[in-house]
Amino acid sequence: MSNDVWPMVHAERAALIDDLARLDDGQWAQPSLCVGWTVHDVAGHLVDTARTTRLGFIVGLVRERFDFDRQNARGVERQRGDSPQETLRRLRQVALRTSTPPAPLDSRLVEEVVHGEDIRRPLGLTRAYPPEAVTRALRLQLRTPASFGGAKELTARVRLTATDADLSVGNGPEVGGPALSLLLAVSGRQTALEELDGPGADALVTPRR
Repeated sequence: MSNDVWPMVHAERAALIDDLARLDDGQWAQPSLCVGWTVHDVAGHLVDTARTTRLGFIVGLVRERFDFDRQNARGVERQRGDSPQETLRRLRQVALRTSTPPAPLDSRLVEEVVHGEDIRRPLGLTRAYPPEAVTRALRLQLRTPASFGGAKELTARVRLTATDADLSVGNGPEVGGPALSLLLAVSGRQTALEELDGPGADALVTPRR
């Protein structure tokens, strides 16, 4: 995918920074949609992923014996500041970076949109995401195997149809709903299942960070 992804990524980072800047310490400590992570932890993770390079990702993965969850946890420990203000300062520092792990560039959209919702939804915040950012993130998740955090296998069992975008992927009983809700559901955010309907909805139940 071409470098036109970066303006969208940078816009999402800027929007999240604006939202985070309005939070009090209690809101930073709230549980996010990522199981076991607070809002503060997710923000630290986003600092870490923004700093990640292709080589750094591989070195870190080898160090953690190819355990993605442990690698992510190490990243949070490394980049989460002692205070919300410090983490926010770090997030501002990396907001315009264009480094990436060895993955399709649209994975950066998955990171920003899904984790943006991990933070916003528990706090009652909303964002009108650019439709292209959401649909590109969703299409990538539906091409990516579950072992790499995606949902490719689902497309052999259900058909996912966005009700607000020109997107319908897969074979089997249909699951319909907004593209953002589909993206969250296939990324393991079960709260989004309430926004979907259709006979295939029960297939989207696997939690995933």
